[in-house]
Amino acid sequence: GRAGSQPGDSGFHAVGIIFFILGLGTLLPWNFFITAIPYFQARLIVGTSSTVGLEGNSSGTQQDPARDEFNFNNWLTLLSQLPQLLFTLLNSFLYQCIPDKVRVLGSMSGILLLFILTAGLVRVEMPPRSFFSITIISVWFINSFCAVLQGSLFGQLGILPQGYSTLFLSGQGMAGTFATSAMLLSMASGADAQTSALSYFITPCVGTLTSIVCYLVLPRMAFFRHYLERSWQCDPHNELETKAGLLGPGTQGPGELWGPLVQGDTSLPPLCLSEEFWSCWRWGPAGSDCLPTPPQIWLLALCIVMVFTVTLSVFPAITATVTSTSESEFFTPVCCFLLFNMMDWLGRSITLYCLWPEKRLWLLLPLVGLRFLFVPLLMLCQAEPRTRLPVLFHHDAWFILFMLPFSLSNGYFVSLTMCLAPKQVLPQESELAGAIMTFFLALGLSCGAVLSFLLKALL
Repeated sequence: GRAGSQPGDSGFHAVGIIFFILGLGTLLPWNFFITAIPYFQARLIVGTSSTVGLEGNSSGTQQDPARDEFNFNNWLTLLSQLPQLLFTLLNSFLYQCIPDKVRVLGSMSGILLLFILTAGLVRVEMPPRSFFSITIISVWFINSFCAVLQGSLFGQLGILPQGYSTLFLSGQGMAGTFATSAMLLSMASGADAQTSALSYFITPCVGTLTSIVCYLVLPRMAFFRHYLERSWQCDPHNELETKAGLLGPGTQGPGELWGPLVQGDTSLPPLCLSEEFWSCWRWGPAGSDCLPTPPQIWLLALCIVMVFTVTLSVFPAITATVTSTSESEFFTPVCCFLLFNMMDWLGRSITLYCLWPEKRLWLLLPLVGLRFLFVPLLMLCQAEPRTRLPVLFHHDAWFILFMLPFSLSNGYFVSLTMCLAPKQVLPQESELAGAIMTFFLALGLSCGAVLSFLLKALL
């Protein structure tokens, strides 16, 4: 270590890799479900797993989109995002009552079991309505576990330097590319439709197991332990009483490895909906009981709501229904999901080197507002079925041209707003800033999911 106060570079890199993998693991369920939308829609039409592959075909015939009466992609989007908002609202209760190790490992175990169930259903024949009900219930619970997992891991990131949050977000951005690559490999393997689908859904089981192993290894890393210990040693005296209010009976002492995260967690989840959170939803005057929240935070919060409202309103509810003029079975996995996730990850990664317009935050609002133009542009592509709007952009190249800036701007603005928020406030206000941004992030996801039903009806 440096001057005996910091661990070596090997620990730095190892912890970074672990949090990248954990970030990837938090969004594996969402991405594996939305990438497999053609498979689920085909199951809801033919009601059998024996002839349905990941490309959405049954017995070699093209599926008829008009026959899908379940609006699966809309319900999938809505019931994936509502748990995010719900558990953000429950944070102040949940995160104080349940130790972080229980939350993380319990959530990962629940995700693993539900993925095993999803993989097992590939070989089970059942009526479409029964399959829809089981799948949607599974989606709700698996994303509830993901919401708890993500909030808990963001909490542990609070004790580390800011660069680890960027690595975690970058890992989340890579989850979509990982899911799409798994689908393409399964489709190109030459195996029968059922084996292809089964191997696809087994992949996130392996990924979740890897995340569990990484989390168990994390407390053994000297670099991570260093910041755990420092979070207690460097605690300002004037914050001790506030932290004491978060301590539950029977919590561990600070000397134990996981104790500081359970009882002295200075991260954002435990405060998300506490009294401090609600009472600070104003620009408090200097000297008030609550720290003032500058208007820049509300600007960034509004921006992240707008970003996710636009993205979730059309992706994947509209974009996954766009058909190719070449009728290629690889069009949706490649041009919709792989393209979106690669560009989204690239956008998130750009913030490692550039945070423009950090000095002129007022520019963010009009820039983010321009993304609303993508809604009509993507709806006027060849999305099927449609009964009202005409198709103005028939060629596949138009869809790809719109998806490139749509996905790149999503990743960039999401990462930018989350990175800039803590920089707008004093260090003791960073928890509040993170709590506000987390709440509005979940709100934007939910607004976009609800709006997707209206846009789908307007097609």
